[in-house]
Amino acid sequence: MSNTKTFFAYIRVSTVKQGEHGVSLREQRDAIERYAVRHGFTISQWFEEQETAAKRGRPIFAKLMKLLRARRADGVLIHKIDRSARNFKDWADIADLIDDGIEVHFCHESIDLNTRGGRLTADIQAVIAADYIRNLREETRKGFYGRLKQGFYPLPAPLGYLDRGGGQVKELDPAKAPLVRKAFDLYGAGTWSLRELRKELTLLGLRNKGGHLLSLTGLSTILHNPFYAGLIRIRSTGETFRGGHAPLVPISLYERVQAILSGKYCPRVTTHDFLFRRLFNCAQCGYALIGELQKGHVYYRCHTKTCPTTCVREDAIVETIEATLRPVELFPEEAAELQGMAGDFRANWETERERAIQALQFQINQVNDRVNRLTDAYIDRLIAKELFEERRTALLKEERVIEEKLALIRGDTSLIPDQLSEFLELVSALSANYETRMPEEKRILLKRITSNRAVDRKNVVIELQKPFREIANRRNVLHGAPCRRLHRTRLVNVFSSLVSYFTTNMWGD
Repeated sequence: MSNTKTFFAYIRVSTVKQGEHGVSLREQRDAIERYAVRHGFTISQWFEEQETAAKRGRPIFAKLMKLLRARRADGVLIHKIDRSARNFKDWADIADLIDDGIEVHFCHESIDLNTRGGRLTADIQAVIAADYIRNLREETRKGFYGRLKQGFYPLPAPLGYLDRGGGQVKELDPAKAPLVRKAFDLYGAGTWSLRELRKELTLLGLRNKGGHLLSLTGLSTILHNPFYAGLIRIRSTGETFRGGHAPLVPISLYERVQAILSGKYCPRVTTHDFLFRRLFNCAQCGYALIGELQKGHVYYRCHTKTCPTTCVREDAIVETIEATLRPVELFPEEAAELQGMAGDFRANWETERERAIQALQFQINQVNDRVNRLTDAYIDRLIAKELFEERRTALLKEERVIEEKLALIRGDTSLIPDQLSEFLELVSALSANYETRMPEEKRILLKRITSNRAVDRKNVVIELQKPFREIANRRNVLHGAPCRRLHRTRLVNVFSSLVSYFTTNMWGD
């Protein structure tokens, strides 16, 4: 009977790429085979793994340990200590094998594990290996987050973008980027389901990176990804960073898509096209009032049982709207004065444009200061990580809105003068503008002009949005004006407020 001992052999590389393209596995196998021949061992089975040893959970290594405990071999041959374990738990399991009389040989190290000195030397090397991987992990993490803070995305580019190598921002894919933008545009309209959108994108030719049809999960991942709006989010940690790449969609469109995905915006089939459907909310519970046709009149009622009776006739809402819009409409002489100022503003726009750019840059700096103060509060443990990430993400989105406005002003040489002229034309004949529109157009105009539309029992409450509020408030300072010069002075102040608003806000989205 042969006394030759039989051994398992274990070889490992840290990544699949090393296993496919590297020479490490071949070198380990050759070294183990030479060691076995030199000592007269027989290798009964090879165990090959492409997995890091920095953490537990290696399936091949676990299978090896199970077979060794079952005494299916006399021992195991491993190339080096760091090929077996770089975490203390796995090293403790190997030590238990040695204590149980199972032979463990490291072919690269001349260590006798059956002696106290040999075990101590192996323990020290295992500690060094664990410390090495811990340091490597920290350095990798620092490099990873360093890239993120610089605006680079150190991971494969999402669909619609192209990788340009390390240290380079992702570039738009000329073939797929327009189709991804189409996905946001269509879904943001609120009339498409994910399944319908997937079919449409398939017909348009959009495929995933592997060239296969886009799955529903893949489409949902695209629509949820803020990368397309210029932000970088790490899903595993929930952290958000500024992106240095060119955004594919404006932040307003991205936010609208998120509202639809989360169910906050639910398009419904319209049975009765009531004029003010989904425009007014109950002041008590916040839910939208539902229109009803009763005895030839339209009523808007809250159907929440716990609320006090909230019901109002459409006629009452119409009267309140008319009363709200009336102060906004300009007198002919006021319209002429403001249009004249708008003409002067257009003539001097290049100078004003530089001021507008400076104002927006100042806003961006303010946002950055707030982010820095928020970060300091987090470092000082004044706020929790979840709250920190939530507030920082909100600030970064706010910054994207300002940057989009800044890009528009820089790219469109007449953006603000055109918006001012459009606004003044609208408010010069606001009542007529409103009355002559179709029902859907009236709803759109009301959303543009007003906010916080609510009904408290039978009282209708409507607030004006900026910049319409600026125009309406001019009456408070014009009544009782003793002379036309004072009248013009007040209009100049109103016009200055309008210019300030239009140069720092998105209007007409």
